[in-house]
Amino acid sequence: MMKTQPEAMQITRRRFLTGAAALGGVSLLGSLWPRSALAEAISQALPQFVALRQAQKGILTGAHWGAFEAIVRDGKMVETRPVQDDPFPNELISMAPHQVHAPNRVKYPMVRKSWLEGGAQNCRPELRGCDEWVRVSWDKALTLVSNEIRRLQQEHGPQSIHAGSYGWKSVGMLHNSRTLLQRLMNLAGGFLGYAGDYSTGAAQVIMSHVVGSMEVYEQQTAWPDLLENCQLVVLWGCNPMITLKNSWNIPDHVGPAGFEALKKKGVRVISIDPVKSDSTDYLNAEWVAPRPYTDSAMLVGIAHTLMAEKLHNPDFLKTYTVGFDKFAAYLNGEQDGVVKDADWAAAICGVEADALRQLARDMAKSRTMIMGGWGIQRQHHGEQPHWLLVTVAAMLGQVGLPGGGFGFSYHYSSGGSPTARGGILAGISAGDAPKNSPTPIPVARIAECLASPGKTIDFNGAKVTYPDVKMVYVAGGNTFHQHQDTNALIKAWQHPETIVVNEPYWTATAKYADIVLPATTSYERNDLEMGGDYSQLYVFPMHQCVPPQHESRNDFDIFAGLAAKLGVQEAFTEGKDEMQWLKGMYDDMKAQARNARVALPPFDMFWASNNYIRFPVPEENKKWVRFADFRENPLLNPLGTPSGKIEIYSEAVAKMGYTDCPGLPGWLPPHEWYQGPEASKYPLSLNTAHPINRLHSQLDNTPLRKKYAVADREAVWIHPQDAKARGIGDGELVRAFNDRGQILVGAVVTERVRPGVVRISEGAWFDPADPRQEGSLCKNGNVNCLTFDIGSSSLAQGNCGQMAQLEIEKYQGPILNNTAHAVPAGA
Repeated sequence: MMKTQPEAMQITRRRFLTGAAALGGVSLLGSLWPRSALAEAISQALPQFVALRQAQKGILTGAHWGAFEAIVRDGKMVETRPVQDDPFPNELISMAPHQVHAPNRVKYPMVRKSWLEGGAQNCRPELRGCDEWVRVSWDKALTLVSNEIRRLQQEHGPQSIHAGSYGWKSVGMLHNSRTLLQRLMNLAGGFLGYAGDYSTGAAQVIMSHVVGSMEVYEQQTAWPDLLENCQLVVLWGCNPMITLKNSWNIPDHVGPAGFEALKKKGVRVISIDPVKSDSTDYLNAEWVAPRPYTDSAMLVGIAHTLMAEKLHNPDFLKTYTVGFDKFAAYLNGEQDGVVKDADWAAAICGVEADALRQLARDMAKSRTMIMGGWGIQRQHHGEQPHWLLVTVAAMLGQVGLPGGGFGFSYHYSSGGSPTARGGILAGISAGDAPKNSPTPIPVARIAECLASPGKTIDFNGAKVTYPDVKMVYVAGGNTFHQHQDTNALIKAWQHPETIVVNEPYWTATAKYADIVLPATTSYERNDLEMGGDYSQLYVFPMHQCVPPQHESRNDFDIFAGLAAKLGVQEAFTEGKDEMQWLKGMYDDMKAQARNARVALPPFDMFWASNNYIRFPVPEENKKWVRFADFRENPLLNPLGTPSGKIEIYSEAVAKMGYTDCPGLPGWLPPHEWYQGPEASKYPLSLNTAHPINRLHSQLDNTPLRKKYAVADREAVWIHPQDAKARGIGDGELVRAFNDRGQILVGAVVTERVRPGVVRISEGAWFDPADPRQEGSLCKNGNVNCLTFDIGSSSLAQGNCGQMAQLEIEKYQGPILNNTAHAVPAGA
């Protein structure tokens, strides 16, 4: 129940709405009531409308790292303050002023000199990344881009344009650059899109076969239930206190608060990771450090112990799963003669056999929640670890019980934050794809697609043939950060005739383009966004804080301008401007909320109040348990698998006949690892991680670099034993290298990594010492210069971005200035 306001401050909903109707629009509201008073009045009438701090000097907006008030003076954003009820404010919001006023903003529409002079078919693509830039007018830039789209659609068809732009675009339901790009391209004739994503490419495909849903983005057992019932949490390859700082939408930060409560209660936590993560320290967790890329072997050894010591649950396996008999035969080595017990697993993963047996016993005797991370599936055969995590959880028999089972999004966007009751914002639509639209390609195979037109690959039981891509359009992404084997990408990037990028900053992807259109940051436009990816707890207005900087334009206006050139402007805009689109989105959401018996003010009042909505959370949603309905009645609530059950053995996968992903989970040696032939030359195993002080590559160009950069480079963690063997001291510049590339990084000598392992965070902007030289040293430490670009398997074709073998040596070369964030010549 909501607390009643004091009588003197009460304002009835009827009085408020009647008076509001008489007041009319935003401008009149703003002139009669200050925003703080308006917000207060609405909050009193509608308790789910949450008041900001009383001072309320800022402009309400938000980002992937949190909702905040922006303080603006003399037209410049100078400060940020988190919203009042953020349970775990994120310091990354303090970087918003630096984002707006960054020295390396793309100020004007720019065209690469050789492309402008020679045209698309004589553009000297080998000069991408080192050519000069020429400033053009917006009309000229839009004409050049629209002419290319029109030409390629007519001459080569929609398969020649890859506009499936991928990346962590800025928050906002209207200015969703990816959707807007696809909307334009669908109206213009179609485009080549993508399937899957870099985050969970292997897991989301295999989980659809094992449990009948993508699973990695599903809601988790609610945190209140978990805190009440869970006795043991096993963090398998995840670092939630870092990754939960950010969300795809604006975060509610319930996840970090949940882990804090877990810590205060004293729940036992075990962290399985080759690196002692921040979460391991924060949660006082026990650290178990296997060798990298051996999670599957470790899980197989645990499964054997559960079976051999009769710690598994045969009744659960018989009722709710299929294929355990085949898995048991695999564990006992009935086909290959190899018994895969804890001793076998220990020899591979480097964790003592007794420790594996004890871990199995502890999980069996406790109400255990296995929280799986995604890094373990961004590897060769990455389908196997998640499949085996589900198998072990099924053997424990706790799936669907309060506080038990498994979950794959507790570390992402606050999975487990109880779902609120209200409405959901629907963003702008990409529209309908034309009938002749080409088959999407697996997202992580883009470089291979560009380099090998006509090649056919397997993908989840189907065949995909790469088209001849003539144009790539990137909006809301940073391909040169997210894709593996950067030097191979550079070669593939030379195949298209035209590359267009919408971007606020001179990233490496922008520097390797032909046409760059300057886009606003989210703080230079108006938008709406939900807060809480899983809870849908908030609705935030994102008010424009400052005018568009330089000549930048917002994404909607950029694509509307192209639509006008292509003759589809009316269909693209539907005759609505920015605020009309936002009002429509809000009104649709408001109608949903009304049906859920949650009253909201009209859009004009909501917008003028500079306030946000917090929806109520039903008590039953705080007790929600994933798979509880399935456990209660598997016949009435079957899973989406062919059997309706958890498929430890998948006949559907087996029929595909893939040797690199058979129908039964197990241990498959990876492409590169410490026992592979490459290890004699490159003995160190790479562990990549999400950075602490940025989101992937976002914010790499801000003052937060001072917190993590070593000698102005990305850091590499190296064990004292490995550092001593190479004569490397703490803080020294080192060269990390293998056959694919080389990077300059700063050494952090620490026992927080297992011997034989080095950790380099992903997201450093690519900065080659000589862009004209193949394999040139990256001066900023972009780890993808070292990773390899093959699919996880023929099933999922996910990326293998978190593994590689490499060597490290003290850097002896000339002093090199880091120019990752510099503006290129002519810009």
